[in-house]
Amino acid sequence: MTSKEELHNTILELINQFSNLTQDDPRKDMVHQMIDTCLKMAKEGHDDGQVKLVTHALKEMRYAYQVFNKYKGIRKVSIYGSARTPEDNPDYYAASEFGRLMANQNWMSITGAGDGIMKAGHEGPKRESSFGLAIRLPFETSANTIIDGDSKLINFRYFFTRKLMFMTHSDSVVACPGGFGTQDELFEALTLVQTGKSNIIPIVMISGEGNDYWANWEEHVHNDLLGHKMISEEDNALYHVASSPEDAVEHIMQFYRVYHSSRYVHGDYVIRLNQKITDASIEGLNTAFPDILRDGQQIQHGETHPSENDHVELPRLIVPHKRRSFGRLRQLIDMVNTCDFA
Repeated sequence: MTSKEELHNTILELINQFSNLTQDDPRKDMVHQMIDTCLKMAKEGHDDGQVKLVTHALKEMRYAYQVFNKYKGIRKVSIYGSARTPEDNPDYYAASEFGRLMANQNWMSITGAGDGIMKAGHEGPKRESSFGLAIRLPFETSANTIIDGDSKLINFRYFFTRKLMFMTHSDSVVACPGGFGTQDELFEALTLVQTGKSNIIPIVMISGEGNDYWANWEEHVHNDLLGHKMISEEDNALYHVASSPEDAVEHIMQFYRVYHSSRYVHGDYVIRLNQKITDASIEGLNTAFPDILRDGQQIQHGETHPSENDHVELPRLIVPHKRRSFGRLRQLIDMVNTCDFA
């Protein structure tokens, strides 16, 4: 029987032969783990359905990443909404107008590739600036006419891999009125941000003129979720019910006025800034948010850590965040976006 060491060396030989990864590239170990996991599944006797699920999920993710990787550095917004919305509906117009306004800001749109709101979300940015993440369903056999046949149309077997790609590549999420699927996608986005499992991004709701869909939704959230202490008051900061497509665009662009992006580095929340802010602004942040800072530490200017390899030219804020109360962290980012530039 092949020993663990022999198996390890055999996998390394395969990686060296079929990849361009250097010896010290951390991805080499990750690829090794993927191959090792697949071989363990073959040895452990998993049934056909289990192996099939893992196989298709891995293939779907690899292909989707390959498509999206061609458009790195371009901001993208995911637009959720009903496939049943007719083109003469005010909700359809609102989604189309929103997509057009975001395209004017050089953003790309991601939708589920169907008709209704999804087609409306492609009208503004047009085919060249749109992604379609289609799901294989027995009653939906083709993509909308705008994205059909485009290289940025990706077909998914599973909802979970599709939703992963929505959230992985979105710099904002916008929800229009819709059914179970729309609510599922919206609440997944809210849950991931609320629990720190996803980057904090603007989550915005828009509807057509005269539609109180989101006013009713917000009343339910306030009365039934917040009212019964199932969420915290700060969680209201995680979403914005827009009064118009223009308001939605303004909210999203304001979020990226000073804030550029963020990640955790050795336990600290590192915010990359479009431009350095003043010391007085940092003092104001420390005064306003001591409750989410670790062990009495303070927010301060910082340098790029050696482990960071993206956006290394941008100034940083080092936030010793407790990794909880992400609604408050969103409020901190909102305050950062009102700060004065140094």
